Amino acid sequence: MSKTLNLIKANASNPKVWLVAGITVAGIIVVAETRRRRKKAMIIKREDFGAFMERFELIPFPQPPPPAAKLPLSGLTFAIKDIFDVKGHATGFGNPDWQRTHEVADKTAVVVTALLKNGAKCVGKTVMDELAFGITGENKHYGTPTNPNMPSNVPGGSSSGSAVAVAAELVDFALGTDTIGCVRVPASFCGVLGFRPSHGAVSTIGVLPNSQSLDAIGWFARDPSILHRVGNVLLQLKAVEPRRGRHLVFADDLFQLSKVPKQKTVHVISKAVEKLSGYQLPKHVNFCLFIASNVPSLKGFCQHSTNLQNGISALQALSSAMVSLQRYEFKTNHEEWLKDVKPRLGPEVSRCVLAAINNTYENVKSLYKVRTEMRAAMQSLLKDDGILVIPTIADPPLKLKKGSSTEFHDRACALLSVASMSGCCQVAFAGTRLKFSILYVVCNLDIRNLFNLTISSQVSVPLGEHDGCPISVSFVTYHGADKFLLDTVLDMYASLQEQVSIASNSAPLPDLNGNMDASELLKEKGNAAFKGKQWNKAVNYYTEAIKLNGTNATYYNNRAAAYLELGCFQQAEEDCNKAISFDKKNVKAYLRRGTARDSLLCYKEALEDFKHALVLEPQNKVANLAEKRLRKLVS
Repeated sequence: MSKTLNLIKANASNPKVWLVAGITVAGIIVVAETRRRRKKAMIIKREDFGAFMERFELIPFPQPPPPAAKLPLSGLTFAIKDIFDVKGHATGFGNPDWQRTHEVADKTAVVVTALLKNGAKCVGKTVMDELAFGITGENKHYGTPTNPNMPSNVPGGSSSGSAVAVAAELVDFALGTDTIGCVRVPASFCGVLGFRPSHGAVSTIGVLPNSQSLDAIGWFARDPSILHRVGNVLLQLKAVEPRRGRHLVFADDLFQLSKVPKQKTVHVISKAVEKLSGYQLPKHVNFCLFIASNVPSLKGFCQHSTNLQNGISALQALSSAMVSLQRYEFKTNHEEWLKDVKPRLGPEVSRCVLAAINNTYENVKSLYKVRTEMRAAMQSLLKDDGILVIPTIADPPLKLKKGSSTEFHDRACALLSVASMSGCCQVAFAGTRLKFSILYVVCNLDIRNLFNLTISSQVSVPLGEHDGCPISVSFVTYHGADKFLLDTVLDMYASLQEQVSIASNSAPLPDLNGNMDASELLKEKGNAAFKGKQWNKAVNYYTEAIKLNGTNATYYNNRAAAYLELGCFQQAEEDCNKAISFDKKNVKAYLRRGTARDSLLCYKEALEDFKHALVLEPQNKVANLAEKRLRKLVS
């Protein structure tokens, strides 16, 4: 018998002993029950990947009796973001303080009712970024939904739970909202299809606003046919539309931002349409030059340079205008509630909210002017058969709890601003691991005029993997061309998937080596072409020199300079990497690589390059100025 039992036996008549024993037993029971409940909660969370914050069922409307046709969404289940009203439920907006201070809804959102009327069953509300701010999908109150493809990485937001519910096959499709990428980003990160319709095409009655000039109702699906069926219902599309030809137009300058090799993006898409009827030969365009010349109000938002022709500064200016517009309208919508309630917010959301509330917005008219010009420019350029191809998002999903850097946010918003600020529809194709976007460009371009183009609506589509990350493609069309875009996805999807498997097994061609004297002669011809500002010709000469002698740092360094002049920043960075591998003290290579990375919005990496250049050459004025500017930007 233990000492404890002996002690209890010896003091059995003492009531204090029994009190202590009772409390001890009760404590053990409470701890055991707490552990049991936590374990059960963890199991439940694993089952739904943390996607849902509230489970319930909204039964679809009755199926009409024969011979009436079956309802188009009959048998399908869906989930909705915690931003849509449901009668009898309090809409939470991703924040418990919002839910606590608002009454339950007396009506269900129009878009949810439309889905129920057409046979689909709603099974609950999903987790989102607080107040629909953020693109990572993290929520400090309800937890971050687990990305089924990459559990250690963020799912993307703000419609994170909806994307996860679809990716994890918990529902057939899900609703989200997209302000500055809130559907496109999670679709890309989770490897599913995501559709952002034309602004205003789907009713927002019964949906909480973040920024009404940018907000759009979007949806996710794994199957393009389901994406298409949901679109037909929500957009009230006609069943039949005359078939049109299609042009693919690649925004070459925007692919400079993507970390995905071109053979897994541009090449895959080009090959996918070769055997499809109705598609013409792909074309190429410098998108930044187009918006720089067609959206003059962007000059007021250019931060790093007064010259909009400089690299992607025009796209950065568009992104800046988008963020300012979002924050201005968010402040107008919710400032009073924020000041009265003082809600508990996560650090990332809190920073966004403070930036929105504390800004004075003296130049509000210019925000709407940029939006109007962007829409008008695209409508005038895009005819009825073009599809512009761009990256959906530049970077892979961030690791959990790392937080998003300024660099990540700027690179993402630069690409996402195109559809948001133009009001166009966009579909993001995202397959398990890798990303890029196709913007449906409705335009007939002369093959000789490849440097003037734009975009509209957008959709994200899966295209396999790259380095363990999902590949996502987006098609963006002009405002109102939603059916054309959905039809395009349905038409191309199978061919795209076929080309993905082929591309994943392809091997890069080896460099060729040759005669040293001939390579020097080619280098000199390249130098002469460079001095004459014949940049493409210079690139060709340097390329031939490299084929003959692939270990000469100067050849790569010179070609990098020509690539910088052409705005081919990714190629310039790669050439500088080669040059530095052969010559660790090549100051020009560090300067040029820093310039390329700065233009690609890789601020931290660019800063390190300019620092390294200063170590090698302390009096270098270019490196000194760049280092100071980037240090301030990064901090």
